[in-house]
Amino acid sequence: MEYRRLGKSGLKVSVLSFGSWVTFSTQADVALAKQMMATAYDAGCNFFDNAEIYAHGKSEEIMGEALAQLGWRRDSFIVSSKVMWGAVEDPKPTQRGLSRKHIYEACYQAMDRLQVDYLDLYFCHRPDPDVPMEEVVRTMTELIHRGDVLYWGTSEWSAQQLMEAYAVARQYHLIPPTMEQPQYNMFHRYRFEIEYGRLYDAIGLGTTIWSPLASGLLTGKYNEGVPDDSRMSLEGYEWLRKMMESDEGRRRLEKVKALATVADDLGTTMPRLALAWCLKNPHVSTVITGASKVSQVEENMQALTLVDQLDDEVMARIDTILDNRPEPVDFQ
Repeated sequence: MEYRRLGKSGLKVSVLSFGSWVTFSTQADVALAKQMMATAYDAGCNFFDNAEIYAHGKSEEIMGEALAQLGWRRDSFIVSSKVMWGAVEDPKPTQRGLSRKHIYEACYQAMDRLQVDYLDLYFCHRPDPDVPMEEVVRTMTELIHRGDVLYWGTSEWSAQQLMEAYAVARQYHLIPPTMEQPQYNMFHRYRFEIEYGRLYDAIGLGTTIWSPLASGLLTGKYNEGVPDDSRMSLEGYEWLRKMMESDEGRRRLEKVKALATVADDLGTTMPRLALAWCLKNPHVSTVITGASKVSQVEENMQALTLVDQLDDEVMARIDTILDNRPEPVDFQ
């Protein structure tokens, strides 16, 4: 496993991490969660990502029980949560958002569900236009000063919002966000590569990217249709199937089929190729992987072995297939 610093912080995260978004939904998943997390951990993964909204808190409960049963030393792993949407199905106004009240209460509820005494990483899961930036930054700073959170960050914030948070922190002698959790994959590139481009050096932004496989599209498993056991066949993911069956979805499928020939020529698989492509970007601190089977975790953790094979020629071939490389923008 390779470890990278989370932005300009001193924290080193495994470049491949484990997320629970799609996986942990029922108490019956504890045994499977334990197996998958142990497989990732044994491969060197040290970061496990979660959020209050995932399965309305059930995901954190399952991960917490798995952590308790695994009995790892607390100083050997990193665990996170994200706050914004609430952990109940029909949240009241005080049960969601980024008010000081909800950030505090969600933090302690997440710690309880995850069975930990502090959160290593705590993210604002989307911006909240109804809350002043100073309140958000000050609340996160307070949690860090209390020892309940070690580093705070954001998820899917614009570059402008990130810079506003940074400016507020500097103005009031508070702690700015250390990291951002954006979507990044072969089909979703502009924000990460262009919009955030100046922030990596300017403020030392770290990144914990999600959806590296484009909701499974880049695994190649949808090339011949939708398998019965895939997430697109599940209730609640109709939007994903609709997207795939759109004109843009069909165009992407054709590109995946072309990318599969690149993977074949390299003697590898599409999931490994897609993950390794993300890892080639030095501004990626860690790639959050997801899985529903232990075999998928094993497959994902092998992606690191492919990175060195992605030389300039291979990356250029991939760019030609994708035909979506964003053009640099002069923000001056």
